[in-house]
Amino acid sequence: MERTLVLIKPDGVSRNLIGKIIAHFEENGLRVVALKKVRLTKEQAKAFYIVHKERPFYEDLTDYMSSGAIVAMVLEGENAIAKVRELM
Repeated sequence: MERTLVLIKPDGVSRNLIGKIIAHFEENGLRVVALKKVRLTKEQAKAFYIVHKERPFYEDLTDYMSSGAIVAMVLEGENAIAKVRELM
């Protein structure tokens, strides 16, 4: 059994897609074991995406991810990491 982190970005939240996205994962054998709706500060977004700091998209990415609410959730299931990548 694996667990993986999934973020629903601000546009997914503002377009009211949270339920559809969760249902899609659940229909494919994954279970939500934790979920929280949050709004990242710019500093939190920068810390989370620090691995991309030298990339040209870093500032735009951190601006975007701190522009509105996101949903952070932990999904669990057999081969959860590969399954999430396949479903996205």
